[in-house]
Amino acid sequence: MNKYILHLSLVLSVCRGENDFTIKEILSAPFPSNLIVSKNSKKVAWIYNKKGVRNIWIAHNPKYIGYPITKHEKDIGEEITSLIFTPNGNKIIFVRGAGPNRKGEIPNPTSSPDWPKQEICIISSKGGPITVLDEGSYPQLSSNGEFIAYIKKGQVWSLPIMDPKEKKQQFVIRGIAASLRWSPDNKKLAFVSKRGDHSFIGIYHFDLNQITYLSPSVDNDQEPAWSMDSQHIAFIKIPNEKRILPFEERRTGLPWSIHIGNSNTGKTKMIWKAKEGIGSVFRSISSNNQIFWAQNDQIIFPYEGNGWTHLYSIPTKGGEPKLLTPGKSEVQFVSLGANRKKVYFSSNQNDIDRQHVWVSNLKDSKPKQITKGKGIEWAPIENQKGELFIFASNYNSPAHPYIVDKTGKMISLAKKSIPESFPTDFLNKPEQIKIRASDGIEIHGQLFLPSDYNENKKYPALLYFHGGSRRQMLLGFHHRGYYHNAFAMNQYLANQGYMVLSVNYRSGIGYGMEFREALNYGANGASEYKDVIAAALYLKSRKDVNTSKIGLWGGSYGGYLTAMGLARNSDIFAAGVDIHGVHNWNVVIKNFRPNYNSEQRKKFANKAFDSSPLAFIDSWKSPVLLIHGDDDRNVPFSESVDLVESLRKKKVYFEQLIFPDEVHGFLLHNNWVLALEATDDFFKRMLD
Repeated sequence: MNKYILHLSLVLSVCRGENDFTIKEILSAPFPSNLIVSKNSKKVAWIYNKKGVRNIWIAHNPKYIGYPITKHEKDIGEEITSLIFTPNGNKIIFVRGAGPNRKGEIPNPTSSPDWPKQEICIISSKGGPITVLDEGSYPQLSSNGEFIAYIKKGQVWSLPIMDPKEKKQQFVIRGIAASLRWSPDNKKLAFVSKRGDHSFIGIYHFDLNQITYLSPSVDNDQEPAWSMDSQHIAFIKIPNEKRILPFEERRTGLPWSIHIGNSNTGKTKMIWKAKEGIGSVFRSISSNNQIFWAQNDQIIFPYEGNGWTHLYSIPTKGGEPKLLTPGKSEVQFVSLGANRKKVYFSSNQNDIDRQHVWVSNLKDSKPKQITKGKGIEWAPIENQKGELFIFASNYNSPAHPYIVDKTGKMISLAKKSIPESFPTDFLNKPEQIKIRASDGIEIHGQLFLPSDYNENKKYPALLYFHGGSRRQMLLGFHHRGYYHNAFAMNQYLANQGYMVLSVNYRSGIGYGMEFREALNYGANGASEYKDVIAAALYLKSRKDVNTSKIGLWGGSYGGYLTAMGLARNSDIFAAGVDIHGVHNWNVVIKNFRPNYNSEQRKKFANKAFDSSPLAFIDSWKSPVLLIHGDDDRNVPFSESVDLVESLRKKKVYFEQLIFPDEVHGFLLHNNWVLALEATDDFFKRMLD
């Protein structure tokens, strides 16, 4: 047997090359998410997605050696989210299954006759059987650990953990409930009541069986945050601007504001309002809440008044906000320290194409950098003992959970979780590239040189475009699973002999408000196409690139730019892979704004179409591979249907890979493998 295995490995090494690896191997590492700590500071937990098999992992102090407590063995496309420790750390609450689409359908990527459900579950932190508590999502545990409040069919339900059969609809409201928040004393429950073009902050009083709304208005009130004495709630108010549409720049608007409401009387007062101009439009962060009620009655909130997304603090009595995170950089992942006296965050300060973890003590404007080096660190969370846990990655190390000691050293929580087949030693350290578009805007990118690079050779080249467009590719494995896979694929393509340039085009994040809200981007003029051409010209200027063999690929917004490149410049781009891309902005906008009527906004609708690939179908000549799931909730499947019809009429060569019942960010790992293997095969046939 051993001789056979040795012979097989030798054969494979000859066929593939000594340093070659497969797509399956580069996608073999588990991807972590949802890092949490127990209140008793004895445990930390997270979710691992290993080749589509999702399991909950846990690690105990003092050694913190992680292991799985659930025993799922098959990839059935069923997400696990919303981890919550009970106060004593003995149990973990979680949600199994993804949320419904507008028709109320739960994703069913396996096309199972037994339609999946989205359920709230509980399991012992020692492992064992899983108990289903009820159908629903977004569970919130009371501070005493006795009750769970959750959302079911848009309404608020609750159940006692000790007797889940006593579940009940807690109250009835119009619209859809969201953002549940228990008061610290467990006597009240705050929520957002979404009512279409406006939303209220509501407070349910358990002892009175009564709802109090905080100064209801025509605006959108969001993100309730309790005071520690359970008497007041801070929230943000965003004025309605109905004519604002997605996928067009928005640098200014009606200023948003922060308010404090009395939970008993419903009376509120405004403590701060954004200035007109830059920062008047609310900019969100990656966090469980967008504002935080810290010690000494300080409200922590994100604001980009200087053109960059930063954290500020302001007393609940009002006054001038204090900048907590200075510099030409942006914060993203934010969490309040366990004692509410400091705030942790990830930032690209001094390292704009990476992220590191920082901390601010709220007393001054001099944050301290905790993690350093050439890696990427995010999702910081602190337990009551002051121990800090994070996720981190590098260019050759996939995302992984760590504990950070007082010196900043990162210690793995799951050393043995990375499989031996993962090609750590064969990965390419991407080079930071800066190029200028024709209008002078500087564009960043990550350049992957072919594994057999020789400056005297000419290589086929590929451009990669991320989705979003509010995303930023980094110089290492990404903090989002979708782009973790994309980074892995770019590594694989470089290993196969392509020069790959991943482009952070305008309208993405990480480079300030002016870059993100680029003039005339997207549906308002497609100005980011200048960045596509700039990247192509950069490749064409290199002596080591075969300029007749330049392709491009990407998903979602990246699929849109791929299709734009093929439609507008088949003379430059020889082939492309368009994964669930946008082809007509008017269709996609309606998906996000159902009340959008192109007939009533003809001027904008005409510009939106002229900014779409379908507007240039007559000049599309190059072959394309189209990949799409037909339960896509972001980009309607009709976008691919309509494009194929046009390509057929123009006799443009195309291939298609369609996944029945699959959503936008493929839930089945095997579909990721199939999509990326098809991408590899297509480029080898079209560009070799």
